[in-house]
Amino acid sequence: MKLKILQTKPKKACILLHYYITILFKEKAISYHFRRWGNTMQESRSVTIRSNVSIKRPSNTSETDHKPKLMDRLRDALCSRHYSRRTEQTYCHWVKRFIFFHKVRHPAEMAEPEINDFLTHLAVKEKVSASTQNQALTALLFLYRHVIGREVGDLGKVIRARKLTRLPVIMTRDEVKAVLSNLSEDKWLMASLMYGAGLRLMECLRLRVQDIDFSRNEILVRDGKGAKDRITMLPELLKKPLQDHLRQVKAIHDKDLAEGWGRVQMPDALDRKYPNAPADWRWQWVFPQENRWKNTKTTEEGRHHMDESIMQRTVKEAVTLSGITKRASCHTFRHPSFGIRL
Repeated sequence: MKLKILQTKPKKACILLHYYITILFKEKAISYHFRRWGNTMQESRSVTIRSNVSIKRPSNTSETDHKPKLMDRLRDALCSRHYSRRTEQTYCHWVKRFIFFHKVRHPAEMAEPEINDFLTHLAVKEKVSASTQNQALTALLFLYRHVIGREVGDLGKVIRARKLTRLPVIMTRDEVKAVLSNLSEDKWLMASLMYGAGLRLMECLRLRVQDIDFSRNEILVRDGKGAKDRITMLPELLKKPLQDHLRQVKAIHDKDLAEGWGRVQMPDALDRKYPNAPADWRWQWVFPQENRWKNTKTTEEGRHHMDESIMQRTVKEAVTLSGITKRASCHTFRHPSFGIRL
């Protein structure tokens, strides 16, 4: 455009320049008005939307708080009453089965008829034992009383599983010797303690170094069945094998401490009260696991006690190798073989 104006005469150049300036200002004015009109329409549109949509604001801050889920409330209620971890898992299992049986309905919407139908289904369709049905009922009663906050009334004519009277499996001394002969090292020592001291499997696994008193030939069982402590006997024949075993465990513990680990889990909140206690020798497990566990959150490593499934599987294989046809297990060492021998 500049070249075209310079090639013309001065008068015509002034006319052309005036013409092009006028067109340029008109285009800018039009674009300005269009932008202003668009902004006005957008503002009016947003005002219309704001006027049509009503935003509900909570009257107080309590409405915005996150309400815990039912299963979290159930676990909190069990933990606050110091129920064991196994009981917590069992109660949560039965509550989940109760909810899924009624097509994922909330327990607060159900009452006695739904509980009756569930317990009847367990006895009639699934043919569970009386103790299993009572366990499910106890879990539901705890849920309604302590979580939902409602008492359960009369369940009506609920079909209860018939309690059968069964004879326990008893191993003779020769059979016990045959099973023990197929065990070795710490597995033999654990089975011998269950038989000689009358320990349950988890009581034996949860023994700590300070629970064994060699001078008085006693074993202190802490937090046993019913959350009760008791004292039982330490057989004289097991003192030396147990002392040799503890020396090996002590060497493993010293090695873990040298590598910067060697801490165990403490009961309740004792690790906060005594920060150095988890690394103390007296609090170590008598039967630790072979490999260290690692906490993925804190990257800490330590040793828990041996898993119960390892001992159960080993005893089952030993019973098979010994040729015994009885349905013997780890609990058979403790009861009733131990009681009858006494």
